[in-house]
Amino acid sequence: MQTVYEVAGAADGLLRLAHAWHARVMADEVVSHAFIRGVRADHSQRLAAYWAEALGGPKTYSDSYGDETSVVRIHSGNGPHEEMDRRAIACFDQALVDVGLARDDRLHQVLHDYFAWTTTTTMSRYHGSADDVPDGLCIPRWSWNGLVGESSPDET
Repeated sequence: MQTVYEVAGAADGLLRLAHAWHARVMADEVVSHAFIRGVRADHSQRLAAYWAEALGGPKTYSDSYGDETSVVRIHSGNGPHEEMDRRAIACFDQALVDVGLARDDRLHQVLHDYFAWTTTTTMSRYHGSADDVPDGLCIPRWSWNGLVGESSPDET
């Protein structure tokens, strides 16, 4: 069986998705606030590499950019932001449509579930301070059945 990464178009498909998502969040009056201090020129490439690793692709993110701890620290210490999270997820869902990944219902659902899960759990777990994020976190892996190593929603 192909991985989610492969069915999503591998590195090129996820890079298209990252570009589409980034364009949508920058146009959103709430979510764009997360980028008020600027954005790295290679943001979409780094995001695509992160998603690729999480979805069954190569470990390019971990090998080239950092670990889960570094990613979570970037997203931490900003207080609760449920509205921003909801809007970021909505932008992701629209980006899936923009790049044609919503045509496959199963792929669309698993990508939505992954993004919603990571947005509302790992990326928003440490509201108080980035200093609270533990060292040595690994990028969580996501498969057709959900989070790898834990039971999927269908199995509980």
